[in-house]
Amino acid sequence: MKKQYKLMVAAFATVPFLMVLGNSMLIPEFPKIKSSLNISQFQVGLMITLFSASAGLAIPILGYLSDRYGRKKIIIPSLITYGIGGVISGLAAAMLKDKGYYIILAGRIVQGIGAAGTYPIVIALVGDIFQSNERSSALGTIEAANGLGKVMSPLLGAAVALISWYAIFFSYAILTIPITLAIFFIIKEPEGNTKEQKLKDYINEIKKIFSEKGASLFFSLLAGITVLFLLFGVLSHISDILESKYHIKGLKKGLLISLPILLMSTSSYLSGLYLKKQGKNFKKVMAIGLLIDCISLAILPFLDGLTLYLVLLAFLGVGNGIVLPALNTLVTSAAGSGQRGGITSIYGSVRFLGVAAGPPIFSLLNEISKTVMFLTASAIALIVSILAYLLIKEEILLSKGTDKG
Repeated sequence: MKKQYKLMVAAFATVPFLMVLGNSMLIPEFPKIKSSLNISQFQVGLMITLFSASAGLAIPILGYLSDRYGRKKIIIPSLITYGIGGVISGLAAAMLKDKGYYIILAGRIVQGIGAAGTYPIVIALVGDIFQSNERSSALGTIEAANGLGKVMSPLLGAAVALISWYAIFFSYAILTIPITLAIFFIIKEPEGNTKEQKLKDYINEIKKIFSEKGASLFFSLLAGITVLFLLFGVLSHISDILESKYHIKGLKKGLLISLPILLMSTSSYLSGLYLKKQGKNFKKVMAIGLLIDCISLAILPFLDGLTLYLVLLAFLGVGNGIVLPALNTLVTSAAGSGQRGGITSIYGSVRFLGVAAGPPIFSLLNEISKTVMFLTASAIALIVSILAYLLIKEEILLSKGTDKG
């Protein structure tokens, strides 16, 4: 049974790893893409924007469908769709060169729709299969795989781009094949895991969950937005600082940026193991992680040395990593299997929102001053930490779905 558990968790972990490559592998190759397609910075940025936007819009729909028809029936076609989107973009780039830009964008939209049916639905299926403490450990490992994908993607992108920049699109399709086969053959979905109901009734069930668990669920989702908002806002700022102030570019820059993400991945895994052993203290763990973020951000504006800067960034990664497994467990446990896909899909959309909001808001705050930017972020982390500790009632969120599916 222990071997089967490890095998299933490993299969699940490949899905978020693949999904995060969808944007992160392309970003380091933007200059080459701009030159090859003869497009502007705004146009190349649309490759990221349209992927994320289509995923964000499709997530709630696919969440409903996964509750009605089954998780694997959504995850597997979504993985295939993700791969097909990569092929569309890759063929357009290879065959049409600079005339294929809009078809590349169409492929990215297809790929984003495919991504929508992967990670959020996998979280729901983990909640269906694993109970109580095992659920926390599995979600910690999966969150670590998500972080590992963020760490490795710049290096993988650079390696694949040695063939050609558009080979990255084909690599998505190639990676999809073994991952799809692993989900198909290794993962066994629980029987009776679907609930046929009209969309109106389904929405009413989701509303009922929010009415019963509203404050606890709302502040859990707020914590989800906050940690990703902070992480991606800081990383976007650091990327600019490393190049403009410290003149660090290329692979070395990518490795330094990956440091907080690597530590986030490691602390996610360890936090999941701790929660598996304890089976409680979820909101306390979340509050501690956000407090670490708060302290790190409060110190950052008063530092000049690169080494100290990186140490504080590392602590930020640790804080985020501590929060996420506890957060994932509470959200997936808030609903029974009949509505879990819908709840985790809302959570998935919220995460996309946090990622999207971080860079522009940090940029706007930085126009006032670096001190204002970091202290505002620190204050947000502190406020959300206090609210999470005081207002999340973990026994309410864990009362349905932990032992009943």
